[in-house]
Amino acid sequence: MITDMERIGDQAADIAELSVFMKGSQVGSDIHIADMARATIKMVTDSIDSYVTGNLSKAKAVIAYDDVVDDLFSKIKRELIAQLLDDSTLAEDCLDLLMIAKYYERIGDHAENIAERVLYAITGRLDAGGPEASL
Repeated sequence: MITDMERIGDQAADIAELSVFMKGSQVGSDIHIADMARATIKMVTDSIDSYVTGNLSKAKAVIAYDDVVDDLFSKIKRELIAQLLDDSTLAEDCLDLLMIAKYYERIGDHAENIAERVLYAITGRLDAGGPEASL
């Protein structure tokens, strides 16, 4: 869990750094990055809560919710490609926003890892796609 928390912190710092460069950007007004941020924050909060309280249903919900974050990443990527094709002068901002979206997606993956460890600690089972590789 510590490794996942450290990586979440590293990626949050990367998001903050890129966000400084994005200030005043023309990209992103209709991009769903805020939805992705909220979803990822919920995953991290719920995964930590499930760890602290031993809440199996919350851990399972975090694992399932990773698909929502993955879908949002795909949607954002498509939206950014469309903006880039429409106006190539936005290339740098589009790439920065794509990096931010990817960091959020990875943070969601780390939250899922924490939830999978909770699942294993409570049930003793390593479900498909579980934490076998990271134990």
